[in-house]
Amino acid sequence: MKQHRTTAVARRAIGRQWRRGGRWHTLESAEGVPEQRRCTADVVVDCAVYEEGCRTASLPPQQALDEARKRGGFAWIGLHQPEAEHLAEIAEVFGLHPLAVEDAVQAHQRPKLERYGDTLFLVLKTIVFVEHEKLTATSEVVDTGELMIFLGPDFVVVVRHGSAPGLARVRSALEARPDMLRHGPAAVLHAIADQVTDDFLDVADAVELDVDTLESDVFSTAHGDDAERIYQLKRELIEFKHAVYPTTRPLERLTEGADGLIGTEMRRYFRDVSDHLSHVKERLTAYSELVDGLLAANLSQLAVQQNVDMRRISAAAAILAIPTMIAGFYGMNFRHMPELGWRFGYPLMVGVTAVLSAVVYRAFRRIGWL
Repeated sequence: MKQHRTTAVARRAIGRQWRRGGRWHTLESAEGVPEQRRCTADVVVDCAVYEEGCRTASLPPQQALDEARKRGGFAWIGLHQPEAEHLAEIAEVFGLHPLAVEDAVQAHQRPKLERYGDTLFLVLKTIVFVEHEKLTATSEVVDTGELMIFLGPDFVVVVRHGSAPGLARVRSALEARPDMLRHGPAAVLHAIADQVTDDFLDVADAVELDVDTLESDVFSTAHGDDAERIYQLKRELIEFKHAVYPTTRPLERLTEGADGLIGTEMRRYFRDVSDHLSHVKERLTAYSELVDGLLAANLSQLAVQQNVDMRRISAAAAILAIPTMIAGFYGMNFRHMPELGWRFGYPLMVGVTAVLSAVVYRAFRRIGWL
């Protein structure tokens, strides 16, 4: 995972930061002037009350919980990049624990599952594939976001940060299945976890194309230095793994025990999600091993190519040494040297030089040095 160091001032403003395009952004304009502060309604994506598997009302968060308890249903509220004061208002209404609220604002958490009284707090990392025409040494392959989910007996509060995809499609799909929604807030938690895992699978498919393309390039006849591209893909795979691997334990905990917020039936669904996550982990392990092998193969190819180049240079130097040696003998300017007074001495030496050079050249060609 990419490391981002922030100053003390940046840490104080962490609640107004999100990650997009591989870097952190703040709610400030290009001139450094803070943008107009948002109210709580600005960060609420959707807030609805559900009863018997059906959406019955769309209300502000302050009224949604009261209406849900009155009807015997539950409230589902979605928030996007809330600041501390926004989440404080929601926390007061829904009775959220201060430690969980602090984590939800900071948005720099590992995937985890915590229980605070009668509320579960789940953190999930999301992965988005960054489209690119060709993998380069600076290509960004994956981008991460975060989902913080507060689950109570009669409410679900979802906080979204960074490049995490919107959950409108999850809400629509779940609203089309009243039989699932009747399971209450646990059904919402399952739908979100299932969508995050499906996104992992989709990104794994896209990353596999990069791995296959890189493998073809490494073993192609036109050898090139692909080490930087391989290392960049390896870094992106590590970031991918940092999102997937820590998610295993929280999902396993949702399939264990007899938590009244989950229920026996929903634990079966979470086991299915856990199985899909295991599949993603296996694929990532295979990709990592393959990329490691590609890096070793590329370095071996470079070493072999250097040896081939050195043999060719040595062979060329040996061929050039023949005329150099003969010319050196006859460049000594001694008065009494063989054939100095012979009319055909010069053509003879040129011919001897050419023949010896040709013989040495054929010898090197025969042993594969040229």
